[in-house]
Amino acid sequence: MKKKVLALLLGTCMVASLLAGCGSGDKPADANAGNDANAGDDANAGGDDAAAGDDANAGDDAAGGDDANAGGGDTAGGDFNFEIIVKSYQSSYWQAAVTGINQEAEKLGVKVNCTGPNAETDIADQVNMLNNAINNTPDGIGLAACDANSVLDSLQTAMDKGIPVVCFDSGVPDAPEGSVLSTVATDNYAAGETAAENLYAALKDKIASATEPVRIGEVNQEATSESITSRGLGFIDKMTELVTADGKKVAVVGHDYYVSGCKDKGDEATADVIIEVAVPAQTTVELCATEASNIMNKADLIGIFGSNQVAAEGILTANSNLKVLGSDPASSVLAAGFDAGSTIKAAVKDGTMFGAVTQSPLAMGITTVDTLVAIAKGETVSDVPTQGYWYNAENMEDDSIAPNLYD
Repeated sequence: MKKKVLALLLGTCMVASLLAGCGSGDKPADANAGNDANAGDDANAGGDDAAAGDDANAGDDAAGGDDANAGGGDTAGGDFNFEIIVKSYQSSYWQAAVTGINQEAEKLGVKVNCTGPNAETDIADQVNMLNNAINNTPDGIGLAACDANSVLDSLQTAMDKGIPVVCFDSGVPDAPEGSVLSTVATDNYAAGETAAENLYAALKDKIASATEPVRIGEVNQEATSESITSRGLGFIDKMTELVTADGKKVAVVGHDYYVSGCKDKGDEATADVIIEVAVPAQTTVELCATEASNIMNKADLIGIFGSNQVAAEGILTANSNLKVLGSDPASSVLAAGFDAGSTIKAAVKDGTMFGAVTQSPLAMGITTVDTLVAIAKGETVSDVPTQGYWYNAENMEDDSIAPNLYD
């Protein structure tokens, strides 16, 4: 069914502090899970089918003010009740999204109950939360799925009960037809490409002059969520494209999912540039740091990419011992990150990390509520792209970038 795109002007004000939960509660509520401590986390993700900020260097839209569709606007939302499930309550990324959800719910006068696992790997806990939300028969559900395949049966149940679902941050590509009415997300594949473009521009001369193979690392916190996998593959494919266009050969090695999923894995025996991909057993900074250390200890490494906040912080944790990162490609390894947070922001500011791509989680939260309200009012909606931005020490204080850099 062909859908109309609804336009809305997102509020551009960023709140001064992040809230710890949605609705009236101070912490995530799970009606039947019993143990929120066992609940699970961020796949970070971000949006599959959406079109990310074209050139992350461009500061088109100010802070969180991405173009989005939503029927609500400044008018009252009506007596609506929504359930919204995030990927994790541990990261500042998801706290920023929750802030946007709370802010817009209050503005429109709707009720929102937020739940979410403690870690993105707690997939079963999130599925239980989704099933509990369906049993509460809300006017709509917002879902940031930790694992796209785990929620398929639940989405079918929601559709059978007439409950509309809006996915945000990460899409569910194989969702039953008609079960997801809109996906609010960054184009993660394009965001990964943006990281590759900016990193390659700085490494291009070093690659061109190399007389021996050189290595570029990539750390992904997992290989299950659409957002992370799309970002990782976008980085690999774009880096391969750029290197190949300049007459060099590329090989992709490491984690099977990314090696088999990329467009061209090449041949390591003849490669000029080796892209090595690592994924930890669990989504923690410490385990990402272990994987990063394994790559960063290799003498031929010239660059490395962490595809979300956890992975990027893992790279920085590894560097606290190795001391190989910096902003000069002639004397150091260049690291590109993803998302923000105080650790990454400080590293970019002081030159330890070359740069990073940030999303606007607050805008995603706002737009998710707006889109749910539009659906509850009987309006049709489409997928909503939110912006992604490349930032570094030179532009991170710009008006178009700074408000997206949550702590």
